[in-house]
Amino acid sequence: MLIEEIMKRDVASLSPEHTVNDALTIMQEKKIRHLPIVSDVKGLVGIVTDRDLKEVVPSLYSDSTDVNVYKTPLSEIMSENPISGHPMDFVEEAAVIFYDNQIGCLPIVSNGKLVGIITETDLLYKYIELTGVHQPGSQIEVRVPNIPGILFEVSKVFHEHKLNVLSVLVYPDKENEDNKILVIRVKTMNPLNVINGLRKNGFEVLWPNVPGIDL
Repeated sequence: MLIEEIMKRDVASLSPEHTVNDALTIMQEKKIRHLPIVSDVKGLVGIVTDRDLKEVVPSLYSDSTDVNVYKTPLSEIMSENPISGHPMDFVEEAAVIFYDNQIGCLPIVSNGKLVGIITETDLLYKYIELTGVHQPGSQIEVRVPNIPGILFEVSKVFHEHKLNVLSVLVYPDKENEDNKILVIRVKTMNPLNVINGLRKNGFEVLWPNVPGIDL
């Protein structure tokens, strides 16, 4: 999946010359936590976050009465040269960038212009969509040998039971690197028949596996 498919295109932004008060106003109006800072000459030059603003704006419980802080140019508090992405980058690559750099947003730039933005929340929601957990269903975990064609063999069992598969995730087996763990979400609230089918075909079902109950 490409970033352009999930990015927000209507991006609020300000210039380095705008003030802290400008940033506070637009963030409150738009209910956003990240604000790209854009220069007419250089394009994307910085990012201001709600955390940056909290560090410079006096707390309600503070004794400070200095109102000049609200006139501070954003160029003085922004994070310069922020990491950015391209609309044709893969979402999976963006997730790695978020994780490796511990950032909360990724401005999207094309031909030197800011064209979109994605946040941690956008990635989390897309993960929820891809895994199908927002739909009614059941989760089955199966340990399989890490060999070519094994996913096809497993999928045949679901086909035989006429059961729709919402998503399939593949994880390494921590106990044996020669195996993989398939986490399969299916569109049924009662997966007992397909679980029995998997076991009859020689597959090890890890979950659900309730002690004392013969599935």
